[in-house]
Parts: sequence; structure tokens; C-alpha cells
Amino acid sequence: MSFVPEIRLLKGFCTLNFGQSPDNTEALFGAPDETQSLIDDILDTSSFVMHYWSKGFSLFFDVNNNKSLHIVEVDNADTVLFEKKVFSLKEAELVELLKTNGFKLSDSEKHEWGEKRLSFDEAGLDCYYENGKLSTISFSLVQGNENFRYFPN
Repeated sequence: MSFVPEIRLLKGFCTLNFGQSPDNTEALFGAPDETQSLIDDILDTSSFVMHYWSKGFSLFFDVNNNKSLHIVEVDNADTVLFEKKVFSLKEAELVELLKTNGFKLSDSEKHEWGEKRLSFDEAGLDCYYENGKLSTISFSLVQGNENFRYFPN
């Protein structure tokens, strides 16, 4: 059976939920290909990142919040969102898929270097396009989401 990455908006990635730890992650996905520590002095945040380059995703853990999963970035072409292979969708199809599932486009920005970002704030989702093709998806738990329940193991 091959690995199929699944985005579960506002909940997590595959069977890993937002709020879970790096230990939970290793139990599910095995050892990462690389780890990294990131510090943002301006926002006073720190993240521990587990990169699974060979599987096409990276997981970010909030060091200031018990190293809990808070952001996922994925570029695996087989990634599924709402039972659709999201990287095969055109931009308009992606916007429609999210709209059909209750999430409207909040913002769109084209950067001077050519990358375009589509944001769906209520879903905690950013989609990045290069040359008209989806290249990366970043998603997180929306702060203040009353639907989020964290049950420590």
C-alpha cells in the first residue's frame, strides 16, 4: 500500500492532529529526513521542523507551545483534499472545491517574482502557484477556532 497524504483542514494531516507532538509524528511517519530549528525574533516564535522530503511534506511544531504541531507544508502530487487530488486541479477548480466545502477565497496575491498565493483564511490554508501550477500548500489550525479540541495522549 502506498502513502497517500491527506489534508484534513482545521484538524491535521493524515491521522496526525494539530496539537500532537514530534513523538506522535515519528510513530506515524518514521524518522524525518531532516530536522531544523527556526527562530523568529520579531514575532517571538520558535518552531521545530520535521522535513519528510522523500514523502513531500514538512511539519512545524510550536516550541513555545509544548512542541505541538501547528503548520503543515506539502508538495506531494498525490495529496488529497476533500477526496480530490488537489495538485491536479486548476486554480479555478481548487477555489470551487473549497467553496463547495464551505471555505471562500479570502485573499490572492501575485508576487513580483512570479509566485501567486491564494488564501482561505477560515480554513487556515494558503496555496502557492508557480507558472500557473500548484506548487505548495501550507495549512494550519486557525487561532481561536472553537471546533478544535486537543486531547493529549
